[in-house]
Parts: sequence; C-alpha cells; structure tokens
Amino acid sequence: MVHARLLDGEHRLAGNWDGVEAANAFLAHLAARAFSPATIRAYAFDLVNFARFLIQQPLTVDAVTATDIFAWVDWQGVRRDNGGKAVRSARRGAAPSTINRRVAAVRAFFEYQVMTGVRAGNPVPAPRRGQGLRPQARGLLGHLGPGRVRGGGRLVRQPRRLPESLPSGDVEAFLSSLATHRDRAMALAMLLGGLRSAEVRGLKLADVDMGARRLRVIGKGNKERVVPVDATFFTELTAYLRLERPTGLKTAECFVVLRGPTAGAPVSEAGLRSLFRRHRQLSGALRVRPHRLRHTYGTELAAAGIDLLALRELMGHANPETTAAYVHLSVEQLAAEYAAARFRQSAGGSR
Repeated sequence: MVHARLLDGEHRLAGNWDGVEAANAFLAHLAARAFSPATIRAYAFDLVNFARFLIQQPLTVDAVTATDIFAWVDWQGVRRDNGGKAVRSARRGAAPSTINRRVAAVRAFFEYQVMTGVRAGNPVPAPRRGQGLRPQARGLLGHLGPGRVRGGGRLVRQPRRLPESLPSGDVEAFLSSLATHRDRAMALAMLLGGLRSAEVRGLKLADVDMGARRLRVIGKGNKERVVPVDATFFTELTAYLRLERPTGLKTAECFVVLRGPTAGAPVSEAGLRSLFRRHRQLSGALRVRPHRLRHTYGTELAAAGIDLLALRELMGHANPETTAAYVHLSVEQLAAEYAAARFRQSAGGSR
C-alpha cells in the first residue's frame, strides 16, 4: 500500500505504486521552489489518495485519462473501509472542498510532468475561461504562483461559506482551561493577532518586538507581514518567557515543548492539535479550533469597520476575495440599516 512518510524532514511517498518516483520528483520540485512544508505535506497525502484509487482499478499513471479523473472524483464521494471497499453508512465521503483540493494537487502533478516532457498532455480537466480556451502556461509550472498553489477550476460544486467565528463564551471557556502561559499566548496570537497555527509554531524569538507590541510573521509563500497585537498577548508571552521557557536554549522558535523527552524542541503540528483537542474536551467548547480563532479575529475587525486593505494585510491574504468574505452583517445589523434607510426615506418624503 502506498503511503506518505517523513524522510529527512520532508514528506515523500513510499510503497508499491508505479508513480512513487514521479510523485517524489514533483514534491522535491515544490520544496526547491520554497513551498511551505505544510503545503508539501498536503500535496503528498492528496497524491496518496489518488495513488490508492489507481491501484484499486488497477491503472498506471501513464494510462490516466480525463474519464479516469472523473471516476476518481466519484470514488472519493463514497465512504470506504481500510481495504478501499465502499461501505453503506450515514457518513458521507470526502467533502467537496477536499475533493477539489485533491484535484488541484493532481492537476499540478500532471502539469509538472507535461512541462518536464514526461507526458504529452494533462489528463485533469482544466478550468474554462473566456471563450472556453485553456489558460496558457507561463513556463514550468506557470499555473502556480511563486511559493503558493493556485487551485485552478473546481470539478465539484461546493457551497461558499462565511468564515466561522466563535461566540465569546466558547472562547472564554477555552482560554480559561489552558494551564500554562505558553498555551494562552499561542491561542491569543491566533485570536488577537490573526496568526495561522503554522505561523504561531514558526514564530521566532527574534521576530517578537515587545516594545512596539508587534510580531514579524512569515506566512504562506514566505510572505512577510508585521502584525500589531493586543497587550493581553504580550502579558502572557512575557510570563511564559520568564517563568516557563527553559533557559539556555538555542532554539530560534519562540514556542517550545515544556516537558518530556522533546523539551526545548519547537512545538509540533501534532502537539498543537493534541493541545486543542484536550482542552476542547476539558472546557466543553467543542467548536474551538486554531483557524476559527483566526476567523474570529478577522470577523470582529471587519465588524468594527476596519478598512479591507488593512485587514487583508494583517491577515496575510493573497486573494482579496478571501478578505471580503469577512464582511458579513448580522441579522440585527441588517435590520438596523433597513430601519435607518426607511426613516431617511420617509423623512425626505414628508418635506
């Protein structure tokens, strides 16, 4: 069975699949182009899903056609057991957003093969634009921006949802359950600074400006931004650095493991996930997740009337449409705006 594994700090594929070597060449190319480890990891697991479908058919990489891509899309929509067999269940298969992300990853994989001369054409249906023409490639992997991935078209219709923010009660309960200054500082970096979980884990001590109360953040695609953060965060951070962080560490990352055999090492992705999972159960705030804390930050700033350009810069969005999604009015705000407009309208008519 094919699987993804961590090899010398980088995710690569291993197993009995004829496309393992080609997939690893593609992942190595992404690493050479400074794609983030998290992005490469996601691509690796998306390719594993595709590989397992091909093995089950059975079908070689070279023989894949557009029809096979659509069959793979259908295959993902059905829940399966560990052996790949369809299972009748109330649970659904992969979400449309997950399927579209996987399609984008496989499209990029085949595009890499086309641009390096391994294949004559990309079997993944391309997005249609304008007169229905395929977009022109702009050099090797021209459909990808430097350091970030563009999804291309979507093969599965997916609902467009507003960013999911959290009620204050859930946030307060979750924060109250956190036992260390380190844990509270990490959560507050997301809630009060809008940092992604990977940005919190990757934050360097040298990038913390205590005096100006700002953080220098390296986001997706190595894009740098400077984020001002509320004093509450810096209070917890100061207490963590003074009371909890082991002294004499050479670790550049700000947040480190406090106890156990890996003490002093940077907080890992699995460690942060475990922390949130444990405290969701302890606090009863089951909807609290790192990205929802970030969404809460963006939603509250948008509701307070912050300029969208400023919000986009603070959150490190590449696409302005992503920022615009945070500007949604509550039912109460809509009712108030409607009442005010009707009042102005009636006042004008009575003159």
